Amino acid sequence: MNNMFKGPVADELLDFLRFKRSLGYGYMRAEFTLREFDRFLIEYIARNRRWQMDQAALAWLASKPGRKAVSVSVDAAVLRQFFRYLRRSSNSGTVSEPIWPHLPMKSDFVPYFLSEKDILTLLKLCADLKRPPFRSTLYRTLILILYCTGIRFGEALRLRMRDVDIRSAVLFIDTFKGRTRWVPFHHTLSGELAKYLAARAQHASSDAEARFFVGVDRHRLPVKTAWGTLRRLYKVAGLKPRKGRAGPRPYDLRHAFAMHRLNSWYKQGVDLHARLPWLSTYMGHVDIIGTETYLNATPELLALAGNRLRRRYKKADEDKHI
Repeated sequence: MNNMFKGPVADELLDFLRFKRSLGYGYMRAEFTLREFDRFLIEYIARNRRWQMDQAALAWLASKPGRKAVSVSVDAAVLRQFFRYLRRSSNSGTVSEPIWPHLPMKSDFVPYFLSEKDILTLLKLCADLKRPPFRSTLYRTLILILYCTGIRFGEALRLRMRDVDIRSAVLFIDTFKGRTRWVPFHHTLSGELAKYLAARAQHASSDAEARFFVGVDRHRLPVKTAWGTLRRLYKVAGLKPRKGRAGPRPYDLRHAFAMHRLNSWYKQGVDLHARLPWLSTYMGHVDIIGTETYLNATPELLALAGNRLRRRYKKADEDKHI
């Protein structure tokens, strides 16, 4: 950890990270932000001898014009906390905090609702992924894990062999974004994972520390490769246009898991708000606010709500005439 940062404020960045973690924060995503800022500073001061921290911070935030505003906002929030830490430290006399840009704190992206029929179509299309031979099983299993457990796309790709216990039907999700947690799954998924492991054994090492999902290099499945293949499957299934960013993303398999779970509970007549803490814990959300976003109405949920409402008022009307 001592050699994590190498730029002009390496010591300050390390002290700040240690301070945050001493308060109980995981700060894993923020660590990546700080590392990237550190690398940017090394290049920035090479071009600007009379550099200033406040100007460098704004220059870094503006260095990737193609990024979404909400993503820039997340990075800006980390830097804002870092600057305030510097100002409160004993060596804060020359620290000048920049005038931060006003950026949205929430994404305006509307998740795509994948139906059960859509999921079955995607699984069927995996059979057309002929080369290499292992590819069909690989993506079928990736889709099943994402949809059946609701774990994040990045969490799935970072799974190690030791993290997947098909006998106990449980996944171990290590800390990255949200909470470290155990994720139990249905025994039918264990059967699918056993088939995948049998195919994987002929393709890559089964060492406990090896990645569960592996690509052509037999060591890991790159995010860009996995996302590219899923995008092509979406397009072939007719869920995504040939061009543009419209349509489902890998994340929407997690959204589908949450929505189908809520729909199932609604059909059972349970109180959704009472069950949200369960779903929040299972999905690894830091708080229930992140889970409440899945209460967005879908055609199926609206139909279920409408049917329940009609039954309730029909019964009330019948009771009046008794």
